[in-house]
Amino acid sequence: MNAQTERFSLEGPAGAIEALRDAPAVPARGTAVIAHPHPLFGGTMDNKVVQTLARAFVQCGWAALRFNFRGVGGSAGTHDEGRGEVEDFLAVVGAAAAQGPLALAGFSFGAFVACGALERLWALRSIERVVLVGTAASRFSVPALPAEARECALVVHGEADDTVPLGSVLDWARPQSLPVTVVPGGGHFFHGQLPLLKNLVVRHL
Repeated sequence: MNAQTERFSLEGPAGAIEALRDAPAVPARGTAVIAHPHPLFGGTMDNKVVQTLARAFVQCGWAALRFNFRGVGGSAGTHDEGRGEVEDFLAVVGAAAAQGPLALAGFSFGAFVACGALERLWALRSIERVVLVGTAASRFSVPALPAEARECALVVHGEADDTVPLGSVLDWARPQSLPVTVVPGGGHFFHGQLPLLKNLVVRHL
């Protein structure tokens, strides 16, 4: 993705976890851990939306850490419907982002997993930013964000998303008074609108 992309492996609860770290040209201000979409539907750390999120974080001076959930690519184990994937996310944070400022991000199923990780980490770590794109609220029981985390969170959804209807995300966000940024005409994968998505994230960061 850029000249400073490092591929590495770390130990997770189901075995090896395959990961990529994209580093900014300047000393990183912190680490952003980014979760990919559903493994059973082709989701990997090389997904275009996940790469777009990584580029936005790198542009803003963050190291961006992407990884494959259990059973995907070079990561050991088998799909666990989100439970084990939250453990994978926490293992990546513990092994590769244990110190310094932390940001959490995810796309679709990855946004659901990131919310599960946020729920576990909030009382333990200082989390500066949360970015949730295409949050899979119609398909999973997505945890509510901790009240204080809502001020540092960006939730983006496509108006025309036919994988996760916008209404389901609004129903999830409404009790939290959590704003949702809607991309007019946007689909689940933001085809043709990835530069706009990146700019929204950069503005948030």
